[in-house]
Amino acid sequence: MGQNIVNSTKANPECEIRPEDFVYNLRHVTEDAALAAYEWIGRGNKEEGDGAAVDAMRTALNKLPINGEIAIGEGEKDEAPMLYHGEKVGSKKTGTVYSIAVDPVEGTSYLAKGLTNAMAVIALAKKGEMFDPTPSFYMDKFAAQAEAKGLIDMSWPTEKKLTVLAKALNKPVRDLTVFVLEKPRHRKLVDEIYQAGAKVALYPAGDVAGAIMAALPNTGIDALMGTGGSPEGIISATAISAIGGVFNARIDPQLPSEKVAVEKAGLNTEHWYDVDELIGGEEAHFCATGITTGLLFDGVERCEHYDRLETLLISKSTKGRQVLTTYIPKNVKD
Repeated sequence: MGQNIVNSTKANPECEIRPEDFVYNLRHVTEDAALAAYEWIGRGNKEEGDGAAVDAMRTALNKLPINGEIAIGEGEKDEAPMLYHGEKVGSKKTGTVYSIAVDPVEGTSYLAKGLTNAMAVIALAKKGEMFDPTPSFYMDKFAAQAEAKGLIDMSWPTEKKLTVLAKALNKPVRDLTVFVLEKPRHRKLVDEIYQAGAKVALYPAGDVAGAIMAALPNTGIDALMGTGGSPEGIISATAISAIGGVFNARIDPQLPSEKVAVEKAGLNTEHWYDVDELIGGEEAHFCATGITTGLLFDGVERCEHYDRLETLLISKSTKGRQVLTTYIPKNVKD
């Protein structure tokens, strides 16, 4: 694609990328993954679509002038040979080491069925400042706006959580909308939300988007609740640590083999981690590019002379977020 990687070596002789440049470099990684996955929209094969995105993302990561290590990737759950836990990526072998969480296709079922809300996502923080939930594949999660910070005890029943959240947001419970993944494991949770008087927005996938929307005002989503993927949980925590919202997560193994591995690793399945426990430090970066049009941004648009992409950039270092539209020209013969 002829990427224009930002490099700050003149300003920084140690060849470290400046924090303010990180997010712009990361967009090339998610853009490449989104373009590779685009070819598999609606083809009914989520494995091939995910594999294409993994290939593209790994290639782009290895062009970045960073010393990176995959903390949360594709390898274990999806048995992928690339972007696995502990894999070294980036073109630098010295300097600051960064932990990286990836989800080359967040919403593989969306991609395969040609539905909305599939995206390519990456998050990055300095090594030691990103919680590693390995070998857990699933986490129970709660996300909301900053107004609710410190007000809700995760041990409370659903109704009490929503009552306190509604008061914090200055609206009646009946006006709350809770994002929940449409899974059999959430039938009881959904019933509890209904009984509390709130509304439910059910989606088969896409809880990164759901968590971010819950943390932002005026999105139509007031909270995210329920169990989803651990990679998505850490990626969401990275974004929300910069946004300043509420995000809590508890390791919640679902598969028999996962439960055994979590117990063997001595991981605490009762503790609810706060966002600052999941993502520490002052430097963290989130980047996501739409594959299919969804809740946060448009998907890939393939036109005659260019490909159009939309990318959400969030950086804890700059305390800001933005949506960037990229036009990639094609080699068109006159």
